[in-house]
Amino acid sequence: MLTLVPTPIGNLQDITLRALEVLKSVDIVLAEDTRTARFLLQHFQIEKRILSHHQHNEHQALKEVIRLLQEGNSMALVSDAGTPAVSDPGYLLVRECIKEGIEVQCLPGPTAFVPAMVMSGLPCDRFVFEGFLPQKKGRQTRIQALRDENRTMVFYESPFRLVKLLEEAAVVFGEDRQASVSRELSKMFEETKRGTLKELSTYFTEKGVKGEIVVCIGGKPEKSASSKHEDE
Repeated sequence: MLTLVPTPIGNLQDITLRALEVLKSVDIVLAEDTRTARFLLQHFQIEKRILSHHQHNEHQALKEVIRLLQEGNSMALVSDAGTPAVSDPGYLLVRECIKEGIEVQCLPGPTAFVPAMVMSGLPCDRFVFEGFLPQKKGRQTRIQALRDENRTMVFYESPFRLVKLLEEAAVVFGEDRQASVSRELSKMFEETKRGTLKELSTYFTEKGVKGEIVVCIGGKPEKSASSKHEDE
C-alpha cells in the first residue's frame, strides 16, 4: 500500500496522530527532501528507511518504487510541507499505483491554501486553485485565461516573484481587485495582508517579503440584474 501523508506546513504540532501511526508502521518513507523528512521523523523519534522522490527523479524512480510496493513493502509519501501531489510530486506515482492495482490512501491534513483562503475574507464557497504559475513561458497565457473568472483564485508563489504576480494581476484584473497575501502560515512570523492588488503591490515592494506565499484574488464581480438591464 502507498499512503500519502500530509506533513505540517510550519508548526510541527499540526501533524495528526494518524499520520504518526502511519509513519511508524510503514517499511519505507518516500521524501521530496530526505533531510527535511529525516528532521521530521527524528523530532517524533521515528526511524525509517528514507528514499528520495522529487520532481527531478520521479520519472526515473517510478519503476523501482512500484517494484518495491509489489514485493510487499508499505510506503508513505511525504512532501516538504503540506499534502503530497498538491503542487508537489506524487501525481505520477499515484497514477502508476492505480494502473498496477496497488492500493492508495491519502490522509487528511495540512494544506497551505485552505487557511489562506479562509483568512482572506474572499468567498470560499467556490474557488479555483492555480498552484504555481509558469516562471516564464506560458505565464501570461495562464493569467489572461482567468480574466473573466468569477470565483476566488488561489496561487502559490515564490517570494522573489510575488510583486511581479501582483503587478501582472493588476493589469489583467484591474488595480482595485480585492486580494490577500498570506505568508509563513503557522510559523512565528505568519502574516496575512489584505487590500487591492495595487495596495498589496506597493506594500510588498516597500517591505520586501520572505517565506512561503499564498495569494488569493477575488473573482470578477458578477453584474447585477439592474446592470444587465442597463447594458441592454
